[in-house]
Amino acid sequence: MAVKTIGGVQSVERVFELLELITDAGREVTLSELAGSTDLPLPTIHRLLRTLVALGYARQLPNRRYALGPRLIRLGDGASKQLGALARPQLASLVSELGETSNMAMLDGDMVVYIAQVPSAHSMRMFTEVGRRVHTHDSGVGKAILAQLDDDRVRGIVARAGMPTPTEMSIGTVDELLADLARTRERGYAIDDNEQEIGVRCFAVAVPGAPTPTAISVSGPVSRVGDAFAARAIPLLLAAARVIGDDVRPEAHGVSPRPAG
Repeated sequence: MAVKTIGGVQSVERVFELLELITDAGREVTLSELAGSTDLPLPTIHRLLRTLVALGYARQLPNRRYALGPRLIRLGDGASKQLGALARPQLASLVSELGETSNMAMLDGDMVVYIAQVPSAHSMRMFTEVGRRVHTHDSGVGKAILAQLDDDRVRGIVARAGMPTPTEMSIGTVDELLADLARTRERGYAIDDNEQEIGVRCFAVAVPGAPTPTAISVSGPVSRVGDAFAARAIPLLLAAARVIGDDVRPEAHGVSPRPAG
């Protein structure tokens, strides 16, 4: 059996390589575009895509382009829930230490989706919920995630998703956003200062090594979440993100990461 699975394992790797290429593109792709992004022979790509389409994990559109299929939604939902459950002890520790709501979110297409939360015991706190989708440019977790990406990919995300300004403090242009992300990379954490909701401040950091860009945050009313709070919160956030990153990175489970490019 082991001998027979060698080719099968290679096929599995190739299938997931194609799915990740379609995901990274952030749009429908042509067969030739996929061929230009991988060393796989064109007939192999075509054969694997036919199988994925038949199983519902990819779609072939009338214009002959390919997109992700609906059967991936169930897998993604399940993975998000399990990832959130894995991170929950670290989020609970943050709430215990800091007294404010902690969240975990990941990039989902051109938006971020909250996948875990431990709420503060305070009656006055930030209200969001697991499963909520928000824009990247006006949320702490969103900006922590965008700071992991190159500027061209950031431009593509906000061009497709738009840049609404829910408050007068929200970032409204790409240039402002890129400048904010540069500051985020320099200091190592993102800030949502009244940008998603007036009266709420949030500090967020990226989860290193996560297969999908992911971030955790703590947030609360500006009356409680200020400079002194940040001085306590940032080191705890960074430590929690490292623990979560160690747990979720592929190498932790004996899987070699896919080479970049």
